[in-house]
Amino acid sequence: MEHWCCRHFLLSHSSAEQLMCLLHNMLLMKLSILLSSLQKIKNDLEMVLSTVRSKNKQLDEDLKSLKGKGFDELENKMLKLKTYKKELLSALGEFLDEHFPPPERGENTKKKMLINKLITTPHEPYVTINESFWPPYIELLLRTGTALRHQEDPNRIRLEAFHK
Repeated sequence: MEHWCCRHFLLSHSSAEQLMCLLHNMLLMKLSILLSSLQKIKNDLEMVLSTVRSKNKQLDEDLKSLKGKGFDELENKMLKLKTYKKELLSALGEFLDEHFPPPERGENTKKKMLINKLITTPHEPYVTINESFWPPYIELLLRTGTALRHQEDPNRIRLEAFHK
């Protein structure tokens, strides 16, 4: 007859079998409880995964919607800006045509006249300007210091003597 030693007691074979059965049952209960807990965790995780997938799908749809709207809005803004640019350039062209008309054919002779006056009569280099002179050209000469107004008569200008 075999004997099992458990906590300093000698047990007979039948008692050992009972103990084994008891331990086996306890282990099965623990495994069942553990399995139940794992099943609950699995279900919870599947629910979380489902929620995350649903939210992700919703965010993708929202992003596509925003991209469409954002692109359309940007395209509309670009179109408005291009139209505004054309209007500004047109208005600028009209302003320049009105206030700074292109020079007439005789402007080269006026330039030569200013240069010749400076060289031929250095003691009296002033030229009387009138409406036949192109005003933007005169303004440019005065602003850059290439020409100077007469101290007493603002309708007379002379070139600065650069040849000396």
